[in-house]
Order: sequence, then structure tokens, then C-alpha cells
Amino acid sequence: MQCKLPNPVDEAVATRERLEQDLEEAERKAHKNLAIYKFMNFGYWAAIWSHLNLVGNFHRPNPFSDYVKLARKKGGEIDRTKLVGKTKEVSEPTE
Repeated sequence: MQCKLPNPVDEAVATRERLEQDLEEAERKAHKNLAIYKFMNFGYWAAIWSHLNLVGNFHRPNPFSDYVKLARKKGGEIDRTKLVGKTKEVSEPTE
């Protein structure tokens, strides 16, 4: 009897599909938690979404960027001294 090894291509496809499902779930949960004023949970799921987008190499635009822009417009300050690593240059909001 011959041992059948799993096909690595099939496993890669299955892993990517699972990451995509998890990415969609994280976005849903982030929006749900924001809608019910659970801001810490929103931040958790938004961070999970960001991480999965990076790990899965999906290159999707961040669905939460409009919230960040609104917060900056409303007077949110950015402490540039705490930006470390490979962060993008932060532009000032236009009014």
C-alpha cells in the first residue's frame, strides 16, 4: 500500500482561503463592535484585520482608514515621536 502525501498546492490554496475568510470575519466583527460602542474590541478586530491582510499578502485597502481620517479631522493629535519601524509618513489632515 502506498502512502499518499497531501498536495502542498492544495494546502496552500486552503490556507489562503481560510485567511481570506478570517479577514472578512475580522472586518465584520470590527464594524459590529464599533456600532455597539465597544471601542477596545473594535481596535482588537481592526488590528487582526490589518495583520491578516499583511500575512495573507492581500494588499486590500484598509476599510477603517475613513475612521482615522475623521478622527484626525475632529482634532485627533499624532505623536510622531512614537512612530517606529516601517511606518508610512503621516500627512496632516486637510480641512
